[in-house]
Amino acid sequence: MPVEIKGGINIAMKVPSHQYETVVAFYRDVVGLPPFDEKQPAKGFILGPNRLWIDEMPQLSQAEVWLELFTDNHERALTHLAAHGAVRCDAVEELGEGFRGGWVMNPANIVHLVREPDAW
Repeated sequence: MPVEIKGGINIAMKVPSHQYETVVAFYRDVVGLPPFDEKQPAKGFILGPNRLWIDEMPQLSQAEVWLELFTDNHERALTHLAAHGAVRCDAVEELGEGFRGGWVMNPANIVHLVREPDAW
């Protein structure tokens, strides 16, 4: 049975502290995206059908963009991705006990959360 993987709705922007407030202000005040604050301290913005999360990351020196992928079987999808060159990187952020997903990096070191959505 082939693995089904499709794009998720969440895009995370991990931003160093020295850029955080100006990046948030850019999306809020300049672009004018509607904000939401479901998962504070992250700042969220509605980005069309997607959700843009902006997280302050003091340990970073430059911003990173992280993407989300949905699958109906995260273990099979993570195995498939790893077999095709994706690097597992579960240490980048704790997902919590029982979370049905994991972290991988693509060949350009872009982090992806591969997860089973709450409602498939």
